[in-house]
Amino acid sequence: MNIIAIDIGNTNITVGFFLGDIEKKIVKVAGDDQAKLAEVLADFWEQTPILASSKENKRNGAFVVASVKPAWTEAVRDIVKVQLGEKILEVGRDKDIPLPMTLAVDEPEKVGVDRVMLAWAAYTVVGDVVAVADVGTAVTVDLVDEDGTFLGGTIFPGFTIATKAISEGATALPNIEKIVEPKKPFGTNTAEAINNGIYYTTVGAIEVIFRMYADELGKWPQTIVTGGNMEIIKDGCTFVDNFVANLVVKGIVLTYKKYLEEKA
Repeated sequence: MNIIAIDIGNTNITVGFFLGDIEKKIVKVAGDDQAKLAEVLADFWEQTPILASSKENKRNGAFVVASVKPAWTEAVRDIVKVQLGEKILEVGRDKDIPLPMTLAVDEPEKVGVDRVMLAWAAYTVVGDVVAVADVGTAVTVDLVDEDGTFLGGTIFPGFTIATKAISEGATALPNIEKIVEPKKPFGTNTAEAINNGIYYTTVGAIEVIFRMYADELGKWPQTIVTGGNMEIIKDGCTFVDNFVANLVVKGIVLTYKKYLEEKA
């Protein structure tokens, strides 16, 4: 199975290149940088082998997309169609590829497909109750039961949203460009105090949510953290079992694999 898995997020587009189920390369591109995105997609496609039986030199691969930003999905669709002569397959409800798991929530149609990809990737590896936190533009902490059913989760502001909110809501407070791991628990100036507050709020919230999920289920789930800001909080999250980068991309690959198996 050869696949170019495309995770379209709120800020970035992450493209994973897999040949024969083996991860070759993963590249993150700013969502509005279509020239760079086109370059990455063309490069990966040119490395995809040609079907032995094809007289038209058709390549043996697929572009599979999971997106939370429709406008960027259309941009990717156009690049793939116009420049590469191919089409994308989109994951989602009423899309080309169905969601791989049951969503036991009030409004399943409103659950972001990225959250489902994370949950499916985590459950596929663990095979039991698992909680997964994605530390990105927003922070999501979702829960999957032992049967592989998505039970729901929590959402709260990520670093970028939090820093913007605090500076806009209190004009005397500065906007912090980048949150970093604190050097010590208390800040000795305003910028450090804001940095530490946002950092510890994120780490503390994830820990409390994991514990509350465990209390609700009566057992402690396997815990996974992923996302663009994963490395920043990693040392502070001693309660986490595993840290896995690019988990949405891996969820797309596993979803496509399940789709092909069921189709066969």
